[in-house]
Amino acid sequence: MVMLTQNRTLNIDDICQQLAMSRRSVYRYLDTFKGLGFIVIKEGNKYRLDHQSPFFQEIASGLQFSDDEGVLLSQLVNSIYSRSPQVRALRDKLSNLYDSGVLARHGLNNQMAQNITRLFDAIRSERVVLLRNYNSPSSGTVSNRIVEPYLFINDNAEVRCYELATNTNKTFKVSRAERVELLDLLWSHKNEHTPFYNDLFGFTGGEHLPVKLLLGQLSASILLEEYPDAQRQLEQQPDGKYLLTTEVCNYAGIGRFVLGLYDDIEIVDSPEFDQYMKQRIAQLAQR
Repeated sequence: MVMLTQNRTLNIDDICQQLAMSRRSVYRYLDTFKGLGFIVIKEGNKYRLDHQSPFFQEIASGLQFSDDEGVLLSQLVNSIYSRSPQVRALRDKLSNLYDSGVLARHGLNNQMAQNITRLFDAIRSERVVLLRNYNSPSSGTVSNRIVEPYLFINDNAEVRCYELATNTNKTFKVSRAERVELLDLLWSHKNEHTPFYNDLFGFTGGEHLPVKLLLGQLSASILLEEYPDAQRQLEQQPDGKYLLTTEVCNYAGIGRFVLGLYDDIEIVDSPEFDQYMKQRIAQLAQR
């Protein structure tokens, strides 16, 4: 069946030879496929199964993703920091299934779409890009930046890059570049690309700071309402409370959560976070 769906060049004798099968057996399979509802097409002395056969259409409808789903998958894969060949292979497969321009144009203006398209391609092929006339409000400058882009964040609005001029990893807003130009250079600093994470509370950074909290029913319920992904990091205790074991990029987000429900939360085995909270409470008291 696989051979017949791909066949464009083989005749019956070729198929018999490759499958070590008699002509009679091959014809019997062809008749069987016809009887099962497959569309068998004969072109000269070559046979093949049409991809429009109902069975194939039914299978494809279960495996094919809509444009929205393709955009989401692409965003997820391109926001994963990983040097594994599996992640790169996934990026290649998505690029083959969905034109990167289509993914980039989804709900974006033309400039952003073109920039993201080229950044998609640069990450997939591990190439260096030029961020032409990048506008940096912090320094008040407009300049060209040569970077190795390796990770999309914040729904593709920003991209993590290794900047060659400063030898540092930075976050660039895609919209601040007049245009993105692919250079004929491959990454040369791949081992210096640092991880960049999103924590449960929406903060991003390169650190993994472990925190454990013992939550009451109220705080656990509010946590799940505001951050549904917390379900995987919660473990119910025999007394009915919930142990949250998580890692954050900084203490600001989880600190605000604890301050808002301080009488229903206990900090457990997290001395650095405990010290951070004491300092925050002291600052609030001084105000």
